[in-house]
Amino acid sequence: MTNRREFIQLSTTAAGALALGALAPGAFARAAAGSVSAVGKAESPLRILVLGGTSFLGVHQVEYALERGHTVTLFNRGRTNPELFPDVEKLVGDRNDDLTALEGGEWDVVIDNSASIPRWVRQSAQLLKDSAGLYMFTSSISAFADFTTAGMDESAPVGVLEDPTVEEITGETYGPMKAACEQEAENAFPGRATIVRPGLIVGPWDPTDRFTYWPVRIDRAGEIMAPGDGTDPVQIVDGRDLGAWMIRLAEGGRTGIYNATGPASRMTISEMLEGIRGATGSDATFTWVDAEFLEEHEVQPWMQMTVWVPSTGEFAGLAQVNCEKAIAAGLAFRPLADTARDTLAWWKTLPAERREEPRAGCPPELEAEVLTAWHAREG
Repeated sequence: MTNRREFIQLSTTAAGALALGALAPGAFARAAAGSVSAVGKAESPLRILVLGGTSFLGVHQVEYALERGHTVTLFNRGRTNPELFPDVEKLVGDRNDDLTALEGGEWDVVIDNSASIPRWVRQSAQLLKDSAGLYMFTSSISAFADFTTAGMDESAPVGVLEDPTVEEITGETYGPMKAACEQEAENAFPGRATIVRPGLIVGPWDPTDRFTYWPVRIDRAGEIMAPGDGTDPVQIVDGRDLGAWMIRLAEGGRTGIYNATGPASRMTISEMLEGIRGATGSDATFTWVDAEFLEEHEVQPWMQMTVWVPSTGEFAGLAQVNCEKAIAAGLAFRPLADTARDTLAWWKTLPAERREEPRAGCPPELEAEVLTAWHAREG
């Protein structure tokens, strides 16, 4: 991976997996994950419309909203995990060309998880602007114009589409399209829009395998190829923490833009891997291989070496996005150990054929080949 375009291309591949929702049948319950104790009821129950709601982040949002006593309505095509939430009202339609089912409804909050195309947000937000109180759009830190600066807050420049009519999602258009989606939400709901920009979302139900690779690989033990020298920062947010926080934002009627990745303080790739090792009780060992050697052997940041990119050049700020505003607004993070254990436990519930075809991470034969070459050079 040599530039922003290639990085975003990998991210959009992951986004495609999210949209397809290729997950295990049946919900991975919050209680089963050992993640959250009893959730109290909200003081003022809301009517919440979720555009999407049956894959990954949406699952966690809906579960938490129901636990808080809110009334939830789902709008989607009815194709992704349709067995989930049998007692929730489900409206069937298509973001691309059929919003008929939304006509005549009234909601306090709309949560839009499923749009990367500005036209989709424009159509749904304009349709709902007089029948909903608040519009919450799930964007991405990819909306930023570049990642060369560490510590970017919400005011950092965002990408701009050269052709505002383009709808093809590529490495070059994904981020600017997300930024354009944000603007469409704010245009239709001035003063009533909430924009959430997550980074890498992780935990149970994650179909991308970005973070999941590490708990699974560390649980397998042995010598593990680790990227860089261990000092590069990483940022992740558990989907359950993000989903619950977004519901609490809605309860408080909070508007504006929020960067929403984590943890609360700087974490290096070494600290993350050591934390996962401790959580899983593995006796794995790490061999740190520098970025130049990995590149020479076609081991890519973010893809084979997941979660990580070198904190230099174009990506100096990728894992150093300022999230102080979201934390001040209540975004909190469970321990890394809980996320690691729960993710590994969830992975082991998936069918064998799914586990045999991970969507990210370093194949064992490539890892062994590069480690052999590394030791030969060092020895």
